[in-house]
Amino acid sequence: MIRSFPKGGVHPPENKLSASRPIAPLPLPETVTIPLSQHIGAPAEVLVNRGDTVKVGQVIGQHKGFVSSNIHSSVSGKVVKIDHVLDSTGYKRLSVVIEVQDDEWIQEIDRSAQLKQEITLSREDIIKKTLESGIVGMGGATFPSHVKMTVPKGKKADWVILNGVECEPYLTSDHRLMIEKGKEVLVGMKLIMKALGVEKGMIGIEKNKPDAIAHFQELCSSENGIEVFPLKVKYPQGGEKQLIKALTGREVPSGGLPIDVGVVVHNVGTAHAVYEAVQKNKPLLERVVTVTGDHLETPSNFLVRIGTPVSKLIEAAGGLPGDTGKMINGGPMMGKALNSIDVPVTKGTSGILIIPDQQSKRKPVAPCIRCAKCLNVCPMGLEPYLLMTLADKELFDRTEQDRILDCIECGSCSYICPANRPLLDYIRLGKFRVSQIIRSRN
Repeated sequence: MIRSFPKGGVHPPENKLSASRPIAPLPLPETVTIPLSQHIGAPAEVLVNRGDTVKVGQVIGQHKGFVSSNIHSSVSGKVVKIDHVLDSTGYKRLSVVIEVQDDEWIQEIDRSAQLKQEITLSREDIIKKTLESGIVGMGGATFPSHVKMTVPKGKKADWVILNGVECEPYLTSDHRLMIEKGKEVLVGMKLIMKALGVEKGMIGIEKNKPDAIAHFQELCSSENGIEVFPLKVKYPQGGEKQLIKALTGREVPSGGLPIDVGVVVHNVGTAHAVYEAVQKNKPLLERVVTVTGDHLETPSNFLVRIGTPVSKLIEAAGGLPGDTGKMINGGPMMGKALNSIDVPVTKGTSGILIIPDQQSKRKPVAPCIRCAKCLNVCPMGLEPYLLMTLADKELFDRTEQDRILDCIECGSCSYICPANRPLLDYIRLGKFRVSQIIRSRN
């Protein structure tokens, strides 16, 4: 049976233009800019100084507090600047700028291609290694992975779900990773399961990736406790709460977390990074990025060192088309517009989408016609038209009561609205203000 979440959802065109393009290593740039905040939580504390020489894999930023993450050099060379530099969020972040000189790696990293399946480390050591290696959620959320592996007192995990859905249109980095590094991803999942003390696992993959489904079904045929589930193609199938509902039937309560229903969800890219960290002593210093767009010469999937300018990826994919209207960091539904192609690739950069000028222009906004389409597609059962109005009128107490913080910002409401109303923009503003109010209250 093809599973799915029961409430809401939309079906945007898939546009998986780069699905057949193998992962290609991107040549090293002349310089990299590595922000010290590439994760949810406290920024890392810089450990290097201007003029220092660093190697690939060396720690250059130390995590501060429990919800934080280490930052490593992705190249070897000379630190030429430590300064606040514009990143993909549009804000300036404290960053380490390194001039690339060669490609010397720290000795501890195992760079061989040999698969290492035997798991020898204890639960505690797996979590410690994940922390030290700077592993964060690779699906875009960038939540520090060691935190997810540490079950709060009074809670218990009994399922690990591996998210291979990749429901965002255009993006194919997870798809290619599952095809080309499936064995490593599976070992990474086992490491996560051991860290959590869990014996049951599920792998969810949308049915528009039949090759990935078949590959993992073959890999898991001799595994006890791990099952592969094809999922209906419906956005946002890859949302954490939607995926849990589709696979387990359990519903995460309002304001709750997956662990509240005994589930922990990790992206396939995260599982691969955990494998490399624990089995190969390789910190998170590179990732797969999809570079795509309808008018791009060669939509591609690149293995990219963290800190590489986005311009280098676009150049490798054939250059910026002349009719470019907008560049998106991520997919078209949840991604954010870039104001420069010189910003660096970070741990959360899953894709770069180039949108032609005609497609990038917003249509004129019309009055709400009360069609209720936004209600019907909201996977969280919210009232987007009302939340937009409340946020616009700054009625933030009411927006909190109407569960604005439950919004997962999937953009389904804005996508479906026949009046072209910027529903998600106002809801994001409302969420930000309500979060401020709650913090000040506490």
